Amino acid sequence: MQFPYDTSYRDSHALLRYSPGRIAYALLVLALLAAPWLLPKYYVGEISYLFIMCVASLGLMVLVGYTGQVSLGHSAFLAIGAYAHSWMLSQGVPFALAIVLAAGITGLIGLVIGLPAIRVSGLYLAMVTLAFAILSEHVIGHWSSVTGGFNGLTVQKPVFLGLDLSSLHAFYYLCLAVLAAVLLGLVNLLRAKTGRAFMGVRDSEAAAYSLGIWVSGYKVLAFVISAAVTGLAGALLAHHVRFLTPEGFGLILSLELVLMVTIGGLGSLRGAILGAVLISMLPTFISRIKPLLPEQISKQFGLEIFVFGLVLALFVLFEPKGLNGRWIKFKAFLQTFPLYRKDMFKRGKTYMKSERYK
Repeated sequence: MQFPYDTSYRDSHALLRYSPGRIAYALLVLALLAAPWLLPKYYVGEISYLFIMCVASLGLMVLVGYTGQVSLGHSAFLAIGAYAHSWMLSQGVPFALAIVLAAGITGLIGLVIGLPAIRVSGLYLAMVTLAFAILSEHVIGHWSSVTGGFNGLTVQKPVFLGLDLSSLHAFYYLCLAVLAAVLLGLVNLLRAKTGRAFMGVRDSEAAAYSLGIWVSGYKVLAFVISAAVTGLAGALLAHHVRFLTPEGFGLILSLELVLMVTIGGLGSLRGAILGAVLISMLPTFISRIKPLLPEQISKQFGLEIFVFGLVLALFVLFEPKGLNGRWIKFKAFLQTFPLYRKDMFKRGKTYMKSERYK
């Protein structure tokens, strides 16, 4: 049963359905294209990082938001993509081929992890992916012949067709182009049979199985796609940081990715981007307001983690559908004003959410 606020299907499958939407997205694209020439260099670099985190968030959203599989280990896929890409560059592999192979290798490892992971769900699946992240960080730290170990690995400059893409503006447009390609690719994937199967598995595995959907196969496919997209983000992240260390891909990064998709709004590509923007900007915001806080608070260890937890708790309590749900309500308010009624967004009863095929 569909309610006025429940537009997750249309959100992912009709990105440019209405003329106002086309105009808004066109203005957004123009603003993003002009931003490097209008903003200070610091903000251009920060926005490039936002683009990378948006790609990673979209990858995790495929797994968590569209198939309902919880993962606390996606920092490992970021690390694998970054190190695989950097190692291939050091071996003389061209940039374009290296970034594609890095995504492919990460997707293959996602397949290896996804096959045993489909036997568990919920908290147990979260523990499996968490263990994978810890193991990956350990392997990266001790495989010094490939990763440089704890001494780190220097990332070579990205060069494509003789063009150096390491400059601030060139790298900004590279990240923007990759984000646009991933977003359009996922929009088309999720509007097809595969996307509908993903959502069927998420809503009710028992119902999906009764309809002839290969539940296990689509779960593994979601792992592969999610890992490949996240590995692609890792390859870009390698060029952003320019020096890789195992500590840069710890559990905190995995938790940040989970916060992005949860706060953005599960089951929404727009939500993945909104969540990535908010969570990626929080550390900068906290560092800016620290001097304004009392000394007893500003010098407390773990202030950022506390703020992340507080934001998550507030969204879970007051806006379970995340930033995307809030955006949908705001848009409905503008469209129906002055006839807007708050109870038009009252949640109805949901059936078969807790069922699982065994």
